[in-house]
Amino acid sequence: MKNCRYADVRLGIHEVKYAHAENGKAKGMDEDASLSFGIRMLAGEMSAWGFYSQSIGGSEARPKSFGEILTLGVQKAYARAIANAHKKAEFKPFAPSLTEVTLARVNPCRDAIDSVFDEDPRAIPVKDILALCIKISGAMHSIGKDVRYAFLQVQTGIHREVFCSSEGACIDQAHALTQGTLAVVAQKAGGVPEVCHDYLGDLRGWEVLQGKNIYRQPLAEFAGMRTHETLELTEAEFLPATNEPVVVVTNPHFNALLVHEIIGHPTEADRALKLETAYAGRSWLLRDLQNNELGKQIASPLLNAYSDPSMNGYGHYKYDAEGTPAKRVNLIENGICKEFMNGREQAAILQHPPNGSMRATDPHSVPLVRMTNTVFAKGDKSPAEIIAEVKDGYFIVNHRIPSISESRENFRISAQKVYKVESGKITKLYRQGGITADSKDFLMNIDAVGSDFSVFPIPNCGKGQPMQIMRVGNGGPTLRSRAKLTGLRT
Repeated sequence: MKNCRYADVRLGIHEVKYAHAENGKAKGMDEDASLSFGIRMLAGEMSAWGFYSQSIGGSEARPKSFGEILTLGVQKAYARAIANAHKKAEFKPFAPSLTEVTLARVNPCRDAIDSVFDEDPRAIPVKDILALCIKISGAMHSIGKDVRYAFLQVQTGIHREVFCSSEGACIDQAHALTQGTLAVVAQKAGGVPEVCHDYLGDLRGWEVLQGKNIYRQPLAEFAGMRTHETLELTEAEFLPATNEPVVVVTNPHFNALLVHEIIGHPTEADRALKLETAYAGRSWLLRDLQNNELGKQIASPLLNAYSDPSMNGYGHYKYDAEGTPAKRVNLIENGICKEFMNGREQAAILQHPPNGSMRATDPHSVPLVRMTNTVFAKGDKSPAEIIAEVKDGYFIVNHRIPSISESRENFRISAQKVYKVESGKITKLYRQGGITADSKDFLMNIDAVGSDFSVFPIPNCGKGQPMQIMRVGNGGPTLRSRAKLTGLRT
């Protein structure tokens, strides 16, 4: 095809089984298999992207027709790339910043990666999945009369995707996924309800629900723990808000959402380069290519943060959606902003090496720069020691809901539980509170980093237009800093 600079195809098959129940009663179950593809082409004299995708089902899945569908897709992707290139050239006199798309070079790879599991998800009968949901949600509901609602959903399956490019790459990757999702509502008579919503999962087989997970608990024990915690909160007082910052110790589960919001998204290069400004915001780390935080102190020298797809977690993979080998990206080193997660196009703009951070929810979705296993690095201080050094402060336990500014330069994140810390001891429990701070102030004020470390499953990271929901891993150690408390104002 004339003026075609580059092309790639992603073809994926997803096999999944799932069921859910409420208060010990069945609500639904199903099993499904889907086939879809996405084609990207870079073409035109002022080269631009063209994308075409399609989900395949029914009669279209027959081998004799699939080649025709794929050929038509290539033609449509090429036509869209040419049309976009013409429009860029047309508007170039009025928008000098418009340039042709260039891609940073990578060596094309040929590889096959199998899914990892002890117990094959495809061997689990869907009726057994439903039975588990009925049993556990019923046990949650029966823990106490003030448990008003108990929900449990379980899914398990295999996802396989093949990537081929005009540069010669051919990569076949598969992974298993097993996840349990719970929700519980507890309310005393005439009181304010408490709600908990959490996940347990990993890129493995059925063994995840039997204890091979970050909590080292079977799903039934995890669901019971969260239900008891929610009931306990109905007895607690509401956290009073403060007008001034106080000492706060944040646990790894809370820090999973914190690193996600103020480090993960701001270090995605497409956001930083304002390629998604209209619908998702910008980054406080890069105002423009000349005015940015790269190489500057943005956090305490004690703090390090990185994104690493080679680690176990929801952000694990060997090659990204462009066939680039995944690698650890050091985002913050000793408090210095060092690097952004990127794809080949953003790497060329920033003149950085490509680091394999392009992903898509499904093959029929456009690849975007997405965080992977993005975490605060562990330090050298025990969590017990960090709390013991606090004369007057608060222990912030487990994340709930974020509220984040457009450029992520400040945040407000609620916690499941907040404890008062007095003379190094955890004392009173509070409910329905959290913390708020300017992102840089919070990071600069970190004066202790724990030796503990956990990576939690985050299955619902949203980005893109149309929206894509991606699974990522986030976490880190216990941290100590300063922030204002959010909660009840008197």
